[in-house]
Amino acid sequence: MRKAILLCALVLAVPVSVHAYTGKPLTRLMNGNQRFVKDLTRAPQRSVADRKILVGGQEPFAIVVSCSDSRVPPEIVFDQDLGDLFIVRTAGPVLDAVAIGSIEYAVEHLHASLVIVMGHSQCGAVKAAISGVTFPPHISDIVTAITPAVDVARQKSGDLLSNSIEENVRRVKAQLDTESPVLAKAKRHHHLEVVGGVYDLKTGRVVLLR
Repeated sequence: MRKAILLCALVLAVPVSVHAYTGKPLTRLMNGNQRFVKDLTRAPQRSVADRKILVGGQEPFAIVVSCSDSRVPPEIVFDQDLGDLFIVRTAGPVLDAVAIGSIEYAVEHLHASLVIVMGHSQCGAVKAAISGVTFPPHISDIVTAITPAVDVARQKSGDLLSNSIEENVRRVKAQLDTESPVLAKAKRHHHLEVVGGVYDLKTGRVVLLR
């Protein structure tokens, strides 16, 4: 009973933002990345007062599905503040039922209207999938999930690693389309946009994929 009450509280919590913004979510996100690239990041909204505002609930405008790599923290890459982004991070990235459920929760109950699947240059998980090396079971699960993207990339000209990273982003994006009725419905009703991109470790820029 107590668990049920707590879950209801999570779902029904009043959404709150540290600061108001009425622009298109993708534009807001990419503008933040431009600030990061140009070293013009704003002072983060992380004061005691800001934290108190967010106690009442959250209203993230976007969901970032990204790699767990320590060099790719989405809040910093997109120059966003506490409460702005709902983030799901796994090596790769790759998705499982828990990750998809987390994304669905943010769309269904927190009303986030954008999902960006973000890979990054020099991704170790993708390198592992390319290597063909045998890994321990759980790491092997990650490699197995990425391998189909590598197989597609091998059929293309150009750099295998870069192409594999892009193909993995496309596969994860497609996985959201095919495995989540919740997200499919939100897209169908124009309540959700799903895009893919790759972050360049050297330049700091996120390039959206077609």
